[in-house]
Amino acid sequence: MRSTESGSDCSTRSLRDVHDLKFLRVVWQSFNLEHEMRIVLTTLLIPLACVSCTAVSPGQKAADQAAVRPDRWEAEIAKLEKADRENPPPPGAVVFVGSSSVRRWKTLKEDFPGIPVINHGFGGSRIADCTRYIDRIVVPCRPRMVVLYAGDNDLAGRRTPTQVFEDYREFVEQVRRKLPGVPIAYISIKPSPARRKYQEAMREANEMIRAYVVGEDDLIYIDVFTPMLGPDGTPRPELFVADRLHLSKQGYDLWREIVAPHLK
Repeated sequence: MRSTESGSDCSTRSLRDVHDLKFLRVVWQSFNLEHEMRIVLTTLLIPLACVSCTAVSPGQKAADQAAVRPDRWEAEIAKLEKADRENPPPPGAVVFVGSSSVRRWKTLKEDFPGIPVINHGFGGSRIADCTRYIDRIVVPCRPRMVVLYAGDNDLAGRRTPTQVFEDYREFVEQVRRKLPGVPIAYISIKPSPARRKYQEAMREANEMIRAYVVGEDDLIYIDVFTPMLGPDGTPRPELFVADRLHLSKQGYDLWREIVAPHLK
């Protein structure tokens, strides 16, 4: 009996061992499969997460690309120079220089009757771009006043308010050096529905420039920021075209009313 029981016990243990080994093998295979799946999922999801975190709007992408191409407006500058050669601007005019808000101001001459004005807005330029081309589109005009509008492309291109202010100061120093005594008017950075998230940065940059202008006889600060806001503190939608960034006719009419007294 002992011998029989002993053999039965060995057989039972063997079966249990086999069963345990099979169970362990299944567990191990499951673990490996789960581990491999984790690796695969991690490989797939991490790039997607990175894309999600770093995705930028088309406007932001264009601004970033522009930042690494200092000659990106060369064709537009050459076109302005060609137009000036063919129809030389009168000396003593007011030259407007800056970004698309100036470039798209098609009624600029009609809006300031009796005041010779020159529209030298180009592209989606930044303040540094305007400084870069002073010798080509500002100084040769021999203006009696320079009006600059730029800054919101700078902020959308990840410049800080302080950097915008420093860029403005560099523009001023260059104009002062090359056109001594010529007044420089700065149209404040405009708020817009499309760039609502930059509104506080715009306000900060504007305030730094406004404070700098105080006490400087040759500098003028023109505030369009405040009147372009509604009672709720957000940009007035009627002042913009469908892209919610550029000015509508109502927007330019408002600018005309605000800017005109400073040109006399």
